[in-house]
Amino acid sequence: MSVLYVALPVALLLGGSALVACLLCIRSGQYDDLETPAYRILNEELKK
Repeated sequence: MSVLYVALPVALLLGGSALVACLLCIRSGQYDDLETPAYRILNEELKK
């Protein structure tokens, strides 16, 4: 039972930090264009 007093707050802290990291990535625009990088290797015009 005493393990729950340690494991539960650690799990909540890790879950919360993962949520914050995900939201920061989404807000920074990292996931805006998911298709162009996949086609860049196939199309010479998209290479820079």
